[in-house]
Amino acid sequence: MMTQTRPTELHQRRILMTRKPAAAAESRGQVRAVIRAWEIPVDPDIAVLLTSDLVTHAVIHWNSATITLAVRCSHDQLRVDVYDTSLPLPMAVDEQAINETRPGLALVATLATEWASFLTFTGKAMYFALAFQADWLRIED
Repeated sequence: MMTQTRPTELHQRRILMTRKPAAAAESRGQVRAVIRAWEIPVDPDIAVLLTSDLVTHAVIHWNSATITLAVRCSHDQLRVDVYDTSLPLPMAVDEQAINETRPGLALVATLATEWASFLTFTGKAMYFALAFQADWLRIED
């Protein structure tokens, strides 16, 4: 029988990575594996692309030795956060400024359901969320 189902419990995984160019590739693999393992109904290519953009942004523009990738799945969305221990908080004045100064973030702003940055007790974080696809069907026994 085919019924529309969605994960209802919260899943979460945190991965500590060294802030170096290889972190983008590592984060892509981690997010793809999580989407597959948790059967998250989002486009994995978009999730991996946006993750790569946030991590690349952190590697290029942030100034801490490590970054933490946090992947969360709730009842209606996938959320990916990238944390570090440096300041300042990345801010964009308008869409044109985003496109000119941070083209990867423009892609995140366009494709994500939501995205933002925020201060933490130890630094800052940026995240994006993708809403579950409405037409995702799962075969149940």
